[in-house]
Amino acid sequence: MHDEFTPLLGSTDWNEEWKELQKLRRHADDASFWDKRSATFTTKDAPNRYVEQFLAYAAIRPGETVFDMGCGTGALAVPLGEAGHKVAAADFSQGMLDQMQVRLDAAGVRTVFPKLMSWEDDWPAFGVRAGMTDVAIASRSIATADLRDSLLRLSEVARRRVCITLATASSPRVDERILAAAGLPCLIGRDYLYAFNILAAEGIKAEVRYIASTREDTFATPEDAFEKLAAMIDDSSAVQASAAERERARASLREWLAVNLVPNEHAGEPDCKGVAQGAWHLAEPRTVTWAFLSWNTDGTA
Repeated sequence: MHDEFTPLLGSTDWNEEWKELQKLRRHADDASFWDKRSATFTTKDAPNRYVEQFLAYAAIRPGETVFDMGCGTGALAVPLGEAGHKVAAADFSQGMLDQMQVRLDAAGVRTVFPKLMSWEDDWPAFGVRAGMTDVAIASRSIATADLRDSLLRLSEVARRRVCITLATASSPRVDERILAAAGLPCLIGRDYLYAFNILAAEGIKAEVRYIASTREDTFATPEDAFEKLAAMIDDSSAVQASAAERERARASLREWLAVNLVPNEHAGEPDCKGVAQGAWHLAEPRTVTWAFLSWNTDGTA
């Protein structure tokens, strides 16, 4: 007799598992956190590969309208507006929206309409209705407790197509490579797999592509580098370890940095955001790979 076997693929409620995973992660940042962060964003962001690749994959047609949820400072909304698209750009941080408005004004764009709104708000109360735009996008902004609800909300808004990006492993805050070097297992979820499986359970056939985003982090001093990267070790949402294990990991991180932290020959020069680079950087830049998921809402393949 064979032991009874229940395949997890068909029996797991991926959204419920996502909810449990979110409980292990750091508390969601509130609007005030991002209001403060927005002050560190400049209006000098140069075109970057992530934005270019996202827009290429999104294949938004001339004249189509767009809903950008979690727009931040307008990395996508601004170039879309410059291309002539009407964009409803929503974020729960007024600071981020203010920075976006500075960029829009500088570019002379008048077709992007900011909305101070969160994922959890009553969207229709803010004028975001079913079938409101041709395309809905959410770039690196889905960190909600209920992933299924967020995905279906985007599907409802978009008449033709939805495009999102989610982490595949390392994220801007946590790097698997560095944690492994420090001797700690990483609890980073493959967020895109949850989204893909949740969509599949809804009968939605999502397409998956990938965008590699390089992070050229620089640091004022070796100690500055250590303290900033050690924050990954202290992040209870990414690592489950005892105090002793974390202390050993911090020691291992120092040893790793002694080999992998090198002087930055471009120290003092502006980076892609116009901020002066620090005197030190990693010999091998950090790479974050994002999964680009897209699906059509108009019944086409």
